[in-house]
Amino acid sequence: MSGIEVLVAGAGIAGPALAHWLRRRGAEVTVVERTPGLRPGGQAVDARGVSKEIIKRMGLDAAVRAACTDTAGAYTVDVDGNVLETYRADDDGGDGYISEIEILRGDLAQVLYDDTKDGVEYLFGDRIAELTQDGDVVDVTFAGGEKRRFDLVIGADGLHSSVRSMVFGPREQFIRHLGLVLAFYTVPNEFGLDRWLIDYQDSGRSAGLRPVKDATRAIAMLSFPAADFDVDHRDVEAQKRVLRERMAGFGWQTQRILDHLDDTPDFYLDQVAQVVMDRWSSGRVGLLGDAAYSSSPMSGGGTGLALVGAYLLAGELAAADWDPEAGFAAYEELMRPFVEANQEIGRMHVTSLEAPAPDAGSPPEPDMEALMALVQRAINGVELPDYAGVPDSGPSITSAATQ
Repeated sequence: MSGIEVLVAGAGIAGPALAHWLRRRGAEVTVVERTPGLRPGGQAVDARGVSKEIIKRMGLDAAVRAACTDTAGAYTVDVDGNVLETYRADDDGGDGYISEIEILRGDLAQVLYDDTKDGVEYLFGDRIAELTQDGDVVDVTFAGGEKRRFDLVIGADGLHSSVRSMVFGPREQFIRHLGLVLAFYTVPNEFGLDRWLIDYQDSGRSAGLRPVKDATRAIAMLSFPAADFDVDHRDVEAQKRVLRERMAGFGWQTQRILDHLDDTPDFYLDQVAQVVMDRWSSGRVGLLGDAAYSSSPMSGGGTGLALVGAYLLAGELAAADWDPEAGFAAYEELMRPFVEANQEIGRMHVTSLEAPAPDAGSPPEPDMEALMALVQRAINGVELPDYAGVPDSGPSITSAATQ
């Protein structure tokens, strides 16, 4: 073992993925998560391009694929449910609008947790209350009262990262709202959904239904434009009221979807936002995933950024013999172009949903060559070092057995 002790804040996707690679590189890892356990369900997330290679290197390809939603494709429909366009999961080599590896966020988190729980210390129902950097260590006080010291602290605690606020400044400095609000929640599958996602869009709003493995359930997806949205991200009842108001009279199956708001087990609503920072580290504290560079759900690349970022961050720190300045700098240099491409995709997607002004002419034809080049950079635009000279204990026995 290297003797390096690392504290990771957040047990979503980025945190456990980083824990996997840090443990393989020889570090002792603790993951702290404010919720009492893993959060189930959530929206479907995708692994495309280079992120599929990361999953293979983790030894988790079979486990991840076994937990996939098995979505066959997607239909866009009109208000009467007539199909307008069809997208299949095998389009573009499995890296298209519906990717071949599509998995509920909670299911991917479970796979990553199951892979790491035997070699990583998890602290659920707690959080970092204070941290102070003192030379070669970071002194951490947990909300539960315990005080401990770590060599490195990594904030992988999402868009509303408390680690980022503690070390880098108020969230308003870094969050860029894109003028759209998204909601996801589980509903009974009373809509006849059968492996096909259905999406209805009109005048900047959208309503959709996504199939999951359990054919008795579906994931509802609603969005509406809101440049002035100002509701606490923890005030669920206020969020539901706003959602009802903004989606009223939308048509298609929207009212039936809204009828299940009060009985859903996993409601989520938030602004579509990106995190833009000049640097992702300060001393011995670094950031990963949405905490550092959220590309928004509209990019389709957030999971890939978390998985690729975890691989590179652990690898570069170990390659730099755990020197934070060198390791963080190398990680950022490799990741930033990949992040910027995915963030651009997210902004373009939101813009494409905007309702045209009444007096607007026809939009200009997109430069398809430039667009496809951008998409490729967002999917495969980072070179993965093999870290041949860096310690690697290999995949866990459990994950290796699933291959």
